[in-house]
Amino acid sequence: MDPVTLSSERLLLRPFTVADTEAVLQACQDPDIQRWTVVPSPYRREDAESFTRRMVPDGWRAGTSLAFAVLTREDGRLVGAISVFQRGQPGTWEIGYWVAKEHRGRGFAAEAVTVLTHWSLRTLAAERLEWRAEVGNAGSRAVAEKAGFRIEGVLRADLLNKGTRRDAWVGAILPSDLGYPTGHAYLPAGP
Repeated sequence: MDPVTLSSERLLLRPFTVADTEAVLQACQDPDIQRWTVVPSPYRREDAESFTRRMVPDGWRAGTSLAFAVLTREDGRLVGAISVFQRGQPGTWEIGYWVAKEHRGRGFAAEAVTVLTHWSLRTLAAERLEWRAEVGNAGSRAVAEKAGFRIEGVLRADLLNKGTRRDAWVGAILPSDLGYPTGHAYLPAGP
């Protein structure tokens, strides 16, 4: 897939480049990012280089894992990371994100999630966009809910993070939730 750039009122979302390596390295030193995401811990320069030089370009080429740097439009500073990747069934994608510590609490994550959600449902023709986070990651859950995801429950031992299986909250947003058409009819469960 050809890389794209998305924008909102305050943010620019574009694929990571090698020039982002240092900013990624610094952001991922945050213990909360290491605790709640699958980034390596400790997070070393080699990890940041592998991410910006290999993982991101490979994901875009394959069209299966699309990672964006989230930058402020005002000064181009790295706010965080957001990505969508294919998950299991055709038409099902998952969204994931982190925000650098100094940028939390300003609504940047929900703004980025909203932009990427709309793009995923329209452009990728996602019929189900899932969000998952380890049970207890209240910040991630608040962002997902603010962006319109419906929390569907807990999946036991769903996340493998740093060698340990952990329970995950799962939520989703469907095209019909936002008034978009879908390629397949959806028949919700009865009353």
